[in-house]
Amino acid sequence: MEPHFYNVDIHWKNDRQGEMSSPELSQNLEVATPPQFPKGMEKIWSPEHLFTSAVASCLMTTFLAIAENSRLEFAGFECKSAGKLEQVEGKFLMTEIILEPTVTIVNPEDQEKAERVLQKSEAACLISNSIKSKVTMIPTIKIS
Repeated sequence: MEPHFYNVDIHWKNDRQGEMSSPELSQNLEVATPPQFPKGMEKIWSPEHLFTSAVASCLMTTFLAIAENSRLEFAGFECKSAGKLEQVEGKFLMTEIILEPTVTIVNPEDQEKAERVLQKSEAACLISNSIKSKVTMIPTIKIS
């Protein structure tokens, strides 16, 4: 497979805030230092939020592909996630990403299949496989 490139441009606006864009995308996104740091800003996406969301959204898109290939019928997918930032040996690190996916299925007999698809999705997620952070998944299967 040929390498793929995903282009992102960052432009500083003021203080600790900038704007992220991509020539491949139509929406721009404001980014800033999170409020836990000096001059951080509330209510704006931070690199820490984006890092956490990259893992969670990769789990979702991987799940969608594996569920389709596995012919898993489901009515919903949601995922809460939390990125744990710690200082280790003087450096700030995202040490853990906690994923709490909830898959809603229609047929109760698909529960084990849904659990297997989630496990395969976690193992195959390219973002999770590309980072040093521990990834913890706490899945929930609901029946609609």
